[in-house]
Amino acid sequence: MGTVPLEKTPQLEVANQRFLIEGEPGALYGGAVHYWRLDREKWSGILDAVVAMGYRMISIYIPWEVHELERGRFDFGEINPANDIDAFLSLCEEKGLRIVVRPGPQINSELTGFGYPQRILADESLHARNARGTRVVLTQAPRPIPALSYAADKFFEETALWYDAICPILARHAYPKGGLVACQVDNEMAYFFGLNYYSSDYSEASIEKYRAFLAEKYGSLAGISKAHRTRYDALEDVDPPRKFCARQPGDLPVYLDWAQYRENYLVDSIARLADMLRERGLASVPLFHNYPHPLGPGGASSNFTTPFNLIALERVVDFVGFDVYSRKELFQHVRTVTSYVSGSSRYPYIPEFIAGVWAWYLNPGDLRDEEFVTKAALMHGIKGFSRYMLVERDRWLDSPIRRDGTVREDKAHVFGQANRMLDRLDWQHMDLLAPVALLANRDYDRLEAASVLVSFPGDFLETPSTFSEYPNILTVDESDIGFQQPVQLAKRDWFGAWYENLERSRAGFVISDTEADLELLAQRRIVVLTTFEFLSAQTQRTLVDYVRQGGTLIIGPTIPTLGADMEPCTILSDALGGNSAGSAELGEGSVHVVASPGDMAAVLGRVLAGLGETPVTVDNQLLRSTIHLNSANPKDVVVFIANPTDEPQTATVTAETPIVACQDAWSGEQLSSTEPLMCELLPYTVHAFRIALD
Repeated sequence: MGTVPLEKTPQLEVANQRFLIEGEPGALYGGAVHYWRLDREKWSGILDAVVAMGYRMISIYIPWEVHELERGRFDFGEINPANDIDAFLSLCEEKGLRIVVRPGPQINSELTGFGYPQRILADESLHARNARGTRVVLTQAPRPIPALSYAADKFFEETALWYDAICPILARHAYPKGGLVACQVDNEMAYFFGLNYYSSDYSEASIEKYRAFLAEKYGSLAGISKAHRTRYDALEDVDPPRKFCARQPGDLPVYLDWAQYRENYLVDSIARLADMLRERGLASVPLFHNYPHPLGPGGASSNFTTPFNLIALERVVDFVGFDVYSRKELFQHVRTVTSYVSGSSRYPYIPEFIAGVWAWYLNPGDLRDEEFVTKAALMHGIKGFSRYMLVERDRWLDSPIRRDGTVREDKAHVFGQANRMLDRLDWQHMDLLAPVALLANRDYDRLEAASVLVSFPGDFLETPSTFSEYPNILTVDESDIGFQQPVQLAKRDWFGAWYENLERSRAGFVISDTEADLELLAQRRIVVLTTFEFLSAQTQRTLVDYVRQGGTLIIGPTIPTLGADMEPCTILSDALGGNSAGSAELGEGSVHVVASPGDMAAVLGRVLAGLGETPVTVDNQLLRSTIHLNSANPKDVVVFIANPTDEPQTATVTAETPIVACQDAWSGEQLSSTEPLMCELLPYTVHAFRIALD
């Protein structure tokens, strides 16, 4: 494949699940190449190999740790030729590649210092603290490092020195002057994988931020005292919880506030860094962030929304994605993560997408895994991605391109085939048909996170005890805390039951959470949500407005009568006239209350019948399928069919109108347009068809 001239356009925008260049959807799929880890004379040949696979974008980590010689002095190629980031960016532009930069300050990248100079890690005033007041340590290979506090002003002052050095170089390449189209702000903000709610950050700076957060939320010290059912004589008396001890609903606000603060901590940190980047010349390009991939299959088994508030973070940056590293046996995990991004983000993007393997990873996949996971992510609405890594290097193995520039032809073929499939599908103009949104309840996810009883040093790998950093049935308080049942546990069962019933119904659905505002909810005709005795006032108001404007809301088992502050809040109940079961009309829409999981199928069946027929159906209940429609032509349909089982399966595809053309998007083969379409699927395979309907 030859070099494509680089488009130079004056406008970049992220909206409606599109990355727009001069108002037209642009392809943003590519992969990571680490210039500083490669011989400079190999750069050109390596980029040619990237282009030959059909990639149109390069994602580039830029490590502060590598470029800094001493505080305030940097090497950008003057000493080590491989550090010449300016030359590398220019070479990418010459090859016709769009550029996504990731200048940190944290980049991980399996570097010993995670991207930070050693002097930063050695500065104890910048260390995060655990509930006992001691250092938080990331027990990450190749050796442990202290976790840093993003609450400390000094941290941002030091980062400013790095941004002052690197941003002028990046700004010279930013659209419309060059090929730089997006910039990532920091990397995998997750308390250095210390997700346990009592493991971090209890530094003095963070506690001060927590107190300021409460003062803003409640308006006064008296307001905080009332909410926490505690008399505080001064703001300095307010201390965050350090273990879970709640016994009744009135005890919960202090724990839920800590959970909400932990989300805000991450959002505020990214907002501050984003502003610093914009001030230094990158205001013209979209900014984004990548959360690390959540480990459980949604709210069914872990509080995947916390502390990762994707929707709130998109109020300060342009788009947010989750990283995806998975295997073919974990289809449900891939489906949950990618569906959540598709249902919540203004541009569904995977900032790090499996390609090759981390040197310490215990169960790496193979090419079959990478092909399966790629198709599984796309079928659930992912629009763009960056392969991590396209080029092998130290501490990363089995990538499609070796460090010397030679190509592993089998891998290059599969990744190139995926890119050709996207072209055949006209992917940037396709929209996932998903009239239903299944919401995780962030209030209950916060409760689950806060009610964890086991605290240990953070790591994104499971500990030797096999306990995960994510709260789970082994580590969460099992008491009912004064409710009819333990909400922190029951919410998983209900989310899982909704999920399974929607799967069986064949309804197209995405996942989101209760942080969603009215504009986001209004994109779906039906919203499904688990509700118990309490639900925040803001969420209750948003749901009522959604229904009044014509939406259909399905909730259960309980209509909440308390807010998240555990004070009476009957916004939803009042709107329903006090009805506690059955269905009710409200404005232009309706609400349906489901009292038990056994009633879900019947209620969903009645409500979904109002959606009408889907353009294409797949008969086999063991298979999973999604439908995508061309935004300009609803008769142009893409159908994905996945076999996530370990047995061969047969699918029969029928359409509501005659099929006039059908193409296998992976192979490019034109298939017979006679109906029905028969498809044989081997275990752990996904097929994609582009179908033209009469």
